[in-house]
Amino acid sequence: MHYKDYYKTLGVSKGASQDEIKKAYRKLAVKYHPDKNPDDQETENRFKEINEAYEVLKDQEKRKKYDQLGANWKQYEHAGYGNQGGDFSGFDWSQFGGRPGSGSNHFEGDLGDMFGKSAGGFSDFFNMFFGGMGASSAGGFSGRRATKGQDLKAELELSVYEAFHGTSRILNVNGKKLRVNTKPGAWNGQELRIKGNGSPGVGGGPNGDIYLRIKIVPDDEYQIEGANLIKNVPVDFYTAVLGGKIRMKTLAGVVNVNIPKGTQPGKVFRLRGKGMPYQDKSGKHGDLLLRLKVEIPTNLSAEEERLFKELKSLHDKK
Repeated sequence: MHYKDYYKTLGVSKGASQDEIKKAYRKLAVKYHPDKNPDDQETENRFKEINEAYEVLKDQEKRKKYDQLGANWKQYEHAGYGNQGGDFSGFDWSQFGGRPGSGSNHFEGDLGDMFGKSAGGFSDFFNMFFGGMGASSAGGFSGRRATKGQDLKAELELSVYEAFHGTSRILNVNGKKLRVNTKPGAWNGQELRIKGNGSPGVGGGPNGDIYLRIKIVPDDEYQIEGANLIKNVPVDFYTAVLGGKIRMKTLAGVVNVNIPKGTQPGKVFRLRGKGMPYQDKSGKHGDLLLRLKVEIPTNLSAEEERLFKELKSLHDKK
């Protein structure tokens, strides 16, 4: 099923006014009316396309829904969702236009008059997204098919803290508030499915779903690599040289880390089981990797500078 560009069908721009749409429609309807082109299937098909386009674009509400659909059509088509409809029901089918008068732009009459006996109905695209018509005056239109509502896609941003511990959010979807809970151990690109909360189904079909793609916001303190966390830890020069113990807060709680004498800048300490939780392995975690950043003292006093020079002299004599 292919997307129908109704603006192109009527030869107007997307920003065209209602008067411009009506004028374009009337001009084309006169040109392609089956009464003026008997036994011409191509012209008849063109006439039906024109009427279908006008039925959607002449009404502000229908046009708005169509424009919203058009903005996302490509991704649905490429993803294989082309047969999923949105909530485009509730149309008023009673006034569709009229019969073009001879040599006149005045229209009157109803849908049956305009289409004539040769009209075979709207396209699959129209019926899928706009609900279709019951078999009636238009020469045997098919009834509305039960179609699943359109799936909705959105991005859910989480901090590293929220990804680690899990969180709860209130989202506003189609004017309805919806609570979303994430489990501890969420990862970047993870997709959550919220069943039955997408667009309403058409013709009694089930509602669509919501797919939330998780995006973990970059953090100044932590990096995530798989299930491991990487954290840069500042250590003062004296502790790095002489050794000691540092106490620090992590996402898994407060930990004490022993720093051996002579620890070099960039040294990595691995704290097993202090990384991201595994969602599919209860109680299991990745590791926390601590990368040391040795802070060199600045603004030395005269006495400190003298002592450092003395230490250097002693070191050079080894």
